Amino acid sequence: MNTDGELQLHFLDYWRVIRVRMPLIILVFLLVVITASVVTYFMPKQYLSTVTMQIRQNDKYIQVFSQGMGQSFDPRFITTQFEIMQRKEMLYPVIDALNLTQKWGLSSKEVAYYRLRKSLSMQEIRNTELIQIGVYSGDSKEAAEIANTIAEEYQRKRLSEQKQWVDRSLAQLQAEVSKQENKVEELKAGVMKMRIEGGINDMNPDGMEETSQVEGEILRTVEQQVSTERLRVASLRAKYDLVSNMTDDQIMRSLVTLEIQDPTIQQVLPQYQEATSEEARMLNSGLGPNHPTVKSLRAKTGVMGKQLQDQIIVLRKTLASNLKIAEESLKSLEGSLVSSRNTQQEAKTKSSPYYQAKNSFIQAKRLLEAAQMKLSTEAMERTMPQNPAMIWEKAEPSGAPARPRVWLNVMLGVVVGIVFGVGLAFFIEYLDTSVKTMEDVESFLQVPVLAVVPKNISMLLNEPPDNPDAEAYRIMRTNMEFNRKNPEANTITVVSGGTGEGKSTTLANIAFTFARGGYSTLIVDADLRRPSQHRIFGLGNETGLTDYLTTDIELEEVVIQTKVDNLYLLTSGKLPSDAVGILNSQRMVEFIEEVKSRFDIIFFDSPPILGVSDASVLASAVDLTIIVVQHRRFPRAMLQRVKQAVLNVGGNILGVVLNNVDVRHDQHYEYYTSYYNYYYQKPSREQSRKSPKQAVPVTSEKTQNDSDSY
Repeated sequence: MNTDGELQLHFLDYWRVIRVRMPLIILVFLLVVITASVVTYFMPKQYLSTVTMQIRQNDKYIQVFSQGMGQSFDPRFITTQFEIMQRKEMLYPVIDALNLTQKWGLSSKEVAYYRLRKSLSMQEIRNTELIQIGVYSGDSKEAAEIANTIAEEYQRKRLSEQKQWVDRSLAQLQAEVSKQENKVEELKAGVMKMRIEGGINDMNPDGMEETSQVEGEILRTVEQQVSTERLRVASLRAKYDLVSNMTDDQIMRSLVTLEIQDPTIQQVLPQYQEATSEEARMLNSGLGPNHPTVKSLRAKTGVMGKQLQDQIIVLRKTLASNLKIAEESLKSLEGSLVSSRNTQQEAKTKSSPYYQAKNSFIQAKRLLEAAQMKLSTEAMERTMPQNPAMIWEKAEPSGAPARPRVWLNVMLGVVVGIVFGVGLAFFIEYLDTSVKTMEDVESFLQVPVLAVVPKNISMLLNEPPDNPDAEAYRIMRTNMEFNRKNPEANTITVVSGGTGEGKSTTLANIAFTFARGGYSTLIVDADLRRPSQHRIFGLGNETGLTDYLTTDIELEEVVIQTKVDNLYLLTSGKLPSDAVGILNSQRMVEFIEEVKSRFDIIFFDSPPILGVSDASVLASAVDLTIIVVQHRRFPRAMLQRVKQAVLNVGGNILGVVLNNVDVRHDQHYEYYTSYYNYYYQKPSREQSRKSPKQAVPVTSEKTQNDSDSY
């Protein structure tokens, strides 16, 4: 909560500074805007002509022994081209072509170059390959002519540069191809020599296949055959061992499981089983063993059983023979495998250097073929049209000047004027050490502020009783009563640090306020340098204080009753040559004692305390001293000197009056004038017509300042 209050207070402080310095801000603002407008008006008009071009970087470069043909985009390419366009190698031909040195009346081509470079404006169109080359000139036709010439010169140089670059690349590529041809011939001769000397039978001398590769295929075939035969032998051995341990009946029942194909057994076995079943059925039906049918079936089953037994014996022998044959075949294949391995190893060891040289030859040959293809392609592309820079839109004379930008300059002048004016206002406020607030007085002088007197306060004795200007002095009277601890301390002098701070006007108005409050009040014009109280009250100054202090006349003879009840005035009288001596006399002490007993309160008007010593004498002689400080005028350091001057002579400071405050701008003091609307209401038009207010002269700020002595 406190933080918000502090922020609001700071904002109001800033706004107060702006309001107080508003005339300065407006003056600076107008000066800047007028200066910007005048400068803009007198600036020479320049026309802008722009040519639009498309520029490409060299998107191909010749790679002799690789497959790549392109390169990535360089983000610095456009910026680099802008710099190239502004170099002498680019602009000198333009100057010569248009004869700009003589046309502009310059002493040398270099001077023309710097002038031309200064007039250039180059811009990239975002996310495209397009650029804009602009030229400023006082002649619109000249601007267009220069822009087009620059674009054409750049295009010509890019074409020439690319042609030279391609020629150098082709020459380098041709040299590399020649070197590679010589290398291929040397490798080919070496490979042929090694093949002849080593007796190597290479069926494909120009291919990558090796003889060792063929032998390797043979070796892999033999290894596969050996592996297959080993599996077959293992299967036959397992089947043979199983059949050897089985009975005849088990063998006949397991033929399908053992995957044995025997046509005889497969044909006879079902008949044998059927006959055996039929014999058993007849016997179970009641026929005897000697029955002819039973005997016939028994004879039949005997023959078929014998036939099956003989076939089982043949089957066992067949399995044994097959196993033996397979084992012999496996041994033969294993021998072939060992022989193939030895043959391959010997061939590989013998032909290894040859095939290494052959591989080098074939690689070199392939590189040569690629280089020859690249050379042929680049030579063909060279004949095609090259276009690294294309002009899409030529520059044309402009119908309206591009410089100066009137509205932009004026708006910048407005912005700069406001910023500079406000900044200057705050800078002056920072340098200003005068009193600005009540807090400045109370914190710096350590004395209370008795009243804040607004600007343009009139003389109260010439105003009607309900004049709202009197409220400031009523507040001052109340504060004086509360701060005056001793009622007997009724002699008060009003001093100021310098002239024109409203000291005499303040004294006359506060004395008037005390008199209207029922106090018996005396004003003593002790300013023996430049007295002013007699002019304020419209009285003569023939006799006064100096006459009383230097002669034996009575007090009643010099004290004048004013037109205000309870208010009396003692003018200064004739001005003496030694004012300090008169004020510092015993007669002055006796005078003060006498008036203290006759009046409720006595006010002494005095000269500025820092100007002469009269005020110091008065401050030491009276009971209390009031310091009048004009708002935003007197430096705070000088106020400290005023306070010290009073204290050094033994004076007692009652308080400070902050005078001539412009409450319209200083919002800290608005509450001091809130009584205007509370106590005072403007009469209606009918009342004004019925009872017109009598004209009363109002004392202006200048009158207040002029009424002071110093």
